[in-house]
Amino acid sequence: MSNTSFPFSKKNYLFLFLGLGLIVLGFVIMGMDATPHGNGFMGLTLGPIVTFSGFILQFYAIFAKSPKS
Repeated sequence: MSNTSFPFSKKNYLFLFLGLGLIVLGFVIMGMDATPHGNGFMGLTLGPIVTFSGFILQFYAIFAKSPKS
């Protein structure tokens, strides 16, 4: 049996899943906007901010240094 290890730590994977959740939540918020074509506050401001923060969290999760075991 080979001892394979995952490329990221548990903290990195937690941040990856949280970032993915924020991205999905941002798109859901944009879709919930009641104004025509999503031109309201939720579609133009809140949703993109939440989505962008999810992408930032994804980048942090990928580039954060994992502790060496």
